[in-house]
Amino acid sequence: MNQAHLTYLSSPEWAGKLRTELLPWLREAADLGGDVLEIGPGFGVTTELLLEVTSQVTAVELDPALAAEVRTRFRGAPVEVVEGDATVVDLPVGRFSAATCFSMLHHVPSPSAQDRLLSRLHRALGSGAALLGVESIDTDLIRQGHVDDTYVPVDPDTFGSRLEAAGFQDAQVTRINGYQFQFVARNSAGA
Repeated sequence: MNQAHLTYLSSPEWAGKLRTELLPWLREAADLGGDVLEIGPGFGVTTELLLEVTSQVTAVELDPALAAEVRTRFRGAPVEVVEGDATVVDLPVGRFSAATCFSMLHHVPSPSAQDRLLSRLHRALGSGAALLGVESIDTDLIRQGHVDDTYVPVDPDTFGSRLEAAGFQDAQVTRINGYQFQFVARNSAGA
């Protein structure tokens, strides 16, 4: 991520926005169960919120410095930090009660890599478990925030079919404002 992006994501303003907007949705959208997989925790702001609705978080972070920061921030807490690329790291099959992706899919370098990640998340979830997330909508403002950064926008109009192609069912993709959408899908029974 570029420095401006990192600065904003570590700001009190961003943390406050997540607390007032994301946390209530997490409480309502699905039962996360007790063992949640978080992809791309960044600085761990969303990890902190997840600990309010679940008892264990496994956070997969690509950036070594951010992974180290999250590991330090949650030392002694029920958070396991896995440093690596979520499209290839070893994820146990059927283990997790839910998985989350918060504003990170557009940092995955190609649509095919995004789809590979979705398929891997499907395999890592227990039967009936939910995948929940928030993603940005492709706008000029969002593009400006990603100058010199990996930015592969996700189209909310086709994302439901991409989730279904990865094995999920009951995909719900909802635009929540002019720059973000939320999604919830379930792992198919017996997956």
